[in-house]
Amino acid sequence: MPFSSSQETTTQMSVVFSSILGPSQSGQAQPGMGERGSGASSSGDLVFQEGRLISGSLEALMEHLVPTVDSYPDRPYIFTFLLSSRVFMPPHDLLVRVGQICLEQRQQLETPGAEKAKLKSFSAKIVQLFKEWTEAFPCDFQDEKAMAELKAITQRVTRSDEENGTVKKAIAQMTQSLLLSLAARSQLQELREKLRSPAMDKGSVLKAKSPATQKDILGVCCDPLVLAQQLTHLELERASSIHPGDLMQMVSHMDSRDKHRCPGDLTKTYSLEAYDNWSNCLSMLVATEVCRMVKKKHQTRMLEFFIDVAQGCFNIGNFNSMMAIICGMNLSPVARLKKTWSKVKTAKFEVLERHMDPCSNFRNYRTALQGATQRAQMAKSSPEKIVIPVFNLFVKDLYFLHKIHTNHLPNGHVNFEKFWEISRRIQEFTTWTQVECPFQKDKKIQKYLLTAPLYSEEALSIASFESEGPESRREKDSWKTLRTTVRNRARRNECSRQTLDEAHTCTGI
Repeated sequence: MPFSSSQETTTQMSVVFSSILGPSQSGQAQPGMGERGSGASSSGDLVFQEGRLISGSLEALMEHLVPTVDSYPDRPYIFTFLLSSRVFMPPHDLLVRVGQICLEQRQQLETPGAEKAKLKSFSAKIVQLFKEWTEAFPCDFQDEKAMAELKAITQRVTRSDEENGTVKKAIAQMTQSLLLSLAARSQLQELREKLRSPAMDKGSVLKAKSPATQKDILGVCCDPLVLAQQLTHLELERASSIHPGDLMQMVSHMDSRDKHRCPGDLTKTYSLEAYDNWSNCLSMLVATEVCRMVKKKHQTRMLEFFIDVAQGCFNIGNFNSMMAIICGMNLSPVARLKKTWSKVKTAKFEVLERHMDPCSNFRNYRTALQGATQRAQMAKSSPEKIVIPVFNLFVKDLYFLHKIHTNHLPNGHVNFEKFWEISRRIQEFTTWTQVECPFQKDKKIQKYLLTAPLYSEEALSIASFESEGPESRREKDSWKTLRTTVRNRARRNECSRQTLDEAHTCTGI
């Protein structure tokens, strides 16, 4: 399948990176990334090229983040440094160091005879910096330790401010917004954990409802365009909950997820895992809806319906749902239904598969994504602004960009030019996900998509073989093993039930 990590090789890394730089680079990586070239100049431990910061020591970069009496760092730099810093140190450690630098500078302004206006102006700039930090990366403050540190810094900043001074008011507003953001994120996590029911075996699903009365997707929505629109709603809701820090956290931990994971990392990347699980569930839903159909004509109709849904997603710019649907139809239990597929009008499906062809590093998909991006940039109406990339490919692109270029240059400087590019891509993704979905929401359809029972992989295989018997030797062996497994499990369950009944009889229950 397209997302299999085993299919990626080291030699493909340069191909992936060069292809995602865009046509202006003619397939070549950006020249001189992280290297000093013509036009380079240094300012202390910072190196600039044509006015653009390209490298510096970590300490100098931290100092560059902190405002002065006469200046305030550019917003793009604030975002990029805060994003990239977590590769080198935990956010809490950065918070402590930045707080120290801020307070050291403030102490220099507290000398006898210092102008109070300058002190107040500098304090306001410090609060503004932390306001931008808490808005862009709220999860950096989700533990009590970080919140306590933030409170300590802001209290020292405002100790000379009036009781109801503007700086104190700004801190109160910042703190309230931060707490609301963290609470909303926590509530969203709890809600999604409750919504998704686990995959079920075919038998347990059919025991709950008979095939004749069990509702399918066509009984809820028979218009493929409407379903594509509802999928777009769900995609944007999930993608918009992914914070930039989540993406950087995942990319920087992909090499060593288990070795260096911090205690809070699992929570911080929950939205990423939830979004990835959503795509997998959509693929399984497609396969379940097809395999649970008993008659060939119903399977054919279901396949053609989902092909039209995938086409609708493509037209909207919802590439992630389109990919999930195609993957669902390419799962073995569905793909092997030759008699059913022989009756399906596959012209549209073949076009969609070409768009998702992994050849040349998904060249066709990237061309379509670029077209959707250009359309969104020039769009005047909301429907044309929608761009939802294939999420797994987006994360892999970030990972290869992170992997190919070193974090440090030979002189020990941080390769900041690399992090400018990572930041640009993450900000582009964030822009896409913040688009307001223009389609009317249908709660009934969305509830079905989120809560419909899903067959497990084993149940899908059983349903598939019951629909069309095994043909090849491999399929016959697989079917034989599957039936043996199911029979043995049924015997164990029966024995457990009898033992439980006997225990109840002996105890008089």
